[in-house]
Amino acid sequence: MTTRSISPENFTGEKGAGGRATEGTGAGPARDLGQGWKVSPSVEIAAGETFDVARIAGPGRITHIWLTTHTDHWRSLLLRAYWDGADEPAVEVPVGDFFGQGWGSFAQLSSAMVAVNPHGGFNSYWPMPFRQDARITVENLGQEPAVVYYQVTYELGEQSPEAGYLHAQWRRSNPLPDRTTHPILEGVRGSGQYVGTYLAWGVNSSGWWGEGEIKFYMDGDRGDSADGSRGGFPTICGTGTEDYIGGAWNFDVPGQGYTAFSTPYLGLHQILRPDGLYRSQQRFGMYRWHVPDPIRFEEDLTVDIQALGWRSGHRYLPLHDDIASTALFYLDRPTAQRPETPDADALEVL
Repeated sequence: MTTRSISPENFTGEKGAGGRATEGTGAGPARDLGQGWKVSPSVEIAAGETFDVARIAGPGRITHIWLTTHTDHWRSLLLRAYWDGADEPAVEVPVGDFFGQGWGSFAQLSSAMVAVNPHGGFNSYWPMPFRQDARITVENLGQEPAVVYYQVTYELGEQSPEAGYLHAQWRRSNPLPDRTTHPILEGVRGSGQYVGTYLAWGVNSSGWWGEGEIKFYMDGDRGDSADGSRGGFPTICGTGTEDYIGGAWNFDVPGQGYTAFSTPYLGLHQILRPDGLYRSQQRFGMYRWHVPDPIRFEEDLTVDIQALGWRSGHRYLPLHDDIASTALFYLDRPTAQRPETPDADALEVL
């Protein structure tokens, strides 16, 4: 294996090609120092423009992505990844959500796979293997230019035949229709493993909101088998939203209320409380990385989650919350069924 890294100071990652820029976003501050003195630390992506962050000839594996931009752009920049010459992206997620920051407001996230540090230093350690080539892009769906700093580190060398391609998909229900579930993943075909969920959950009612169960329908559970004999019940069914995230009893520490936590593989790292003025609703950010405990499937996978609270008579109350999810999984092929690309209005934090 050979290590290389792509950044605005070395757009190709070639050996000995770093720090050679003579123009760039740092040319003004470096005018007294010249070449080699932080001349090109970032790029400016115009409104409506798609920028190629990295193009890599393989085989190889991306091992780390670091990126930062202003908080105003966390939901209006779309991160995409294409593997082995595919026309369709395997990863298509708003930059903020990919790094667990879907609300456009910083929250420290200290996990094994994603780390977000003050003030908006995004780090991904999801392994991203490829066999022929890789392409990473960022599209600016906003109305203003965005300055983006980034570094993509990768290894060149043959990959294991069993190594799957990383996929990441984003979906939003706003509001969630009555008595329906939020789709996290729909009808993915192939063999692979589900490895992660990030939820940006906005509560649109009073009371507790996390009684809903997450369900994993795999390998014909939805009646997609030849004879349809397995009906519509999941193989894996959770017991509640906070249970899935690794917490309990409403994340409520007596005397403290909702209590944030961030661990290597799961956490409720963001709690946005009403401020009595414009921030009227509670909003939460939470993650569950299935790395020590991947959910393996052989034929197909669908994942959804309920939104339930409580009503009179100790009855469940179906909720109409604002739920945005990012699903991460590895698959034996570089493309998969995916949702339509969201536009700026669909992404907007309202």
